[in-house]
Amino acid sequence: MRIEDAQEMMRRVYIERDRARGLAGTLDRTAEEMEELRDALLGEQSLESVKEEVADVFAWLCSLANLMDIDIASAFFAKYSNSCSKCRKSPCECPE
Repeated sequence: MRIEDAQEMMRRVYIERDRARGLAGTLDRTAEEMEELRDALLGEQSLESVKEEVADVFAWLCSLANLMDIDIASAFFAKYSNSCSKCRKSPCECPE
C-alpha cells in the first residue's frame, strides 16, 4: 500500500470522527499512541506488538494530516528527497 492510499483510507473511514474530536483531541490520541509505542519498544514486547503500535501511530498521523489538509507523501518527499534533510547527503554525514 502506498502512503497516499493509506491516508485516503483513513480519511474515508475516520474523517467524521476526527472532525468531531478536533485537532487537540486527535493530537492527544496520537501522543497516547506514541507512548504505547515507546512502552512496547522499551518494555521489550514482541515484534508483533511493536508492529501494531507502529501502525497505530501512523494511522493517527494520517488523521492529523487529514484534519490539516496535508498530503503526507508530498510533505515527506519534499523534506526527505533521497538525501538527509540537514546535510543534503546520502548517506547522511551529519555529526552525531
